[in-house]
Amino acid sequence: MSSFARLILVRHAPTEATRRHAFPRDEPLDVAGEAAAAGLRGRLEAGRAVTAPLRRCSGTAALAGFEDAESDARWSELDFGAWAGATLGEIGEREPDRVQAWLDDPQTAPPGGEALADLTARVRDALDEYGGPGADTVVFTSGGPVKAAVVAALGAPDSAFWRIDVDPCSATVLHCRSGRWTVRSLNADPRAGRR
Repeated sequence: MSSFARLILVRHAPTEATRRHAFPRDEPLDVAGEAAAAGLRGRLEAGRAVTAPLRRCSGTAALAGFEDAESDARWSELDFGAWAGATLGEIGEREPDRVQAWLDDPQTAPPGGEALADLTARVRDALDEYGGPGADTVVFTSGGPVKAAVVAALGAPDSAFWRIDVDPCSATVLHCRSGRWTVRSLNADPRAGRR
């Protein structure tokens, strides 16, 4: 057993919403996304596997060889409420003031959705649990929780969330020693080598 925790955060493979840059619903991977997820098989090593309970995340986990990944809702994407299915540009044309408030204030939520502050709070809660020494854990999740975990590891304000990009099928690796998280790598392509 290791003296530190190693957390490998894998953003799900592409979906139709990913390609459109739309706020996602709970949708499956598209055909190209399935091929990309299958390309992760044998590239990730971990003693424990976890997935957000979203079809795109559990589908990525299964195709990557982690069919038995346990589900943890804290790793679910931000709930975009009434904005799900639309792009930021489309929403910005209809509700420019509300979009700007959402981008400026982590406490502001989309209509019927979740505030960024709520996402970062639940991801911090998960990090507290996963931070003990032990086996490596791979988590199949969405871009929002990966970004929230990086913000938490850096001790940055929630507003730093908007300054991080995370690609589909990328791996972000965090280490935790004595309750302190560090960012080991960000947005790496695990298909280029083992992580």
